[in-house]
Amino acid sequence: MADVAKLAGVSSQTVSRVSNGHPSVVEETRELVLAAMRELGYRPNSAARALRYGQFNTIGVILFSLSSTGNSRTVEAIATHAAAEGYAITLIPVGAPTQDNVLGAFTRMGELAVDGVIVIIEVHLLDASTVALPPGVHVVVVDSDAGDRYPVVDTDQADGARQAVRHLLDLGHRTVWHVAGPAESFAAERRAKAWREALEAAACPLPPIERGDWSAESGYRAGLRLADRPDCTAIFAANDQMALGVLRALHERGRIVPTDISVVGFDDIPDAASYLPPLTTVHQDFAEVGRRCVQALLRQIRNEPAGPGTDLVPTHLVVRGSTTPASG
Repeated sequence: MADVAKLAGVSSQTVSRVSNGHPSVVEETRELVLAAMRELGYRPNSAARALRYGQFNTIGVILFSLSSTGNSRTVEAIATHAAAEGYAITLIPVGAPTQDNVLGAFTRMGELAVDGVIVIIEVHLLDASTVALPPGVHVVVVDSDAGDRYPVVDTDQADGARQAVRHLLDLGHRTVWHVAGPAESFAAERRAKAWREALEAAACPLPPIERGDWSAESGYRAGLRLADRPDCTAIFAANDQMALGVLRALHERGRIVPTDISVVGFDDIPDAASYLPPLTTVHQDFAEVGRRCVQALLRQIRNEPAGPGTDLVPTHLVVRGSTTPASG
């Protein structure tokens, strides 16, 4: 730092202010210091700065799976918005969603020195009153029913499912069959519950639920079973990947979409518009979920008012070519 100050013709304190992005440095002086840094190959020591100021400018992310579309796109959004705020992210996947593994991940996060943690959880773990995160940790939870104890950011799963069911019923279908996600998934259960309630509110028959695991292959197996049912004219799949498998199964069984059967997905992944036919689906704003997670965590880090509660990001239905009015 002394060498940079000497070359730039400024004080070491001015170099420190430039290194920390302090707004009080005039632009001409800032450029002189930055040019000297480049010439000398000087880089501020982030570890030393963290020890001095007690802030690491790093956000930890704990999650159970990167394979699902929702998780991977949420992590991408968190990383993008964190970087815009001058933060890096440290990612720790957890193999099995147990209390011990979650606490172990928090311990690891402590060793890596982070300012706060975002937990992306897709199972009923934090919902239980016996499960608690370590006290005194800045934390935001994604996709959970723990809003009474932690700040939670989530897509409005229930409203998205209701939109899907109402769309199909408005097209004249007698009822809607559902290919649900795994039973342990909070999002899958929220969508299945809303599907059931929407049918009950419309006094429609409630078909038996089909269960998948978010994969296209599980949707394909469910689609084969549904294709053999002549009374099945409308299907709501809990995500777009399973909807893709459903479309393949219906095609193989000679059921034409949407003439014979209408299909709706959930997520609106980038490829959904390129399915055959293009998929009607519920759009999730993963970028907004990531942004709200980062902002909610930064409010805690900056000691701004932030308490428990659930912040729901709205969804909306995107109508494409996989749905049409019921025939007959």
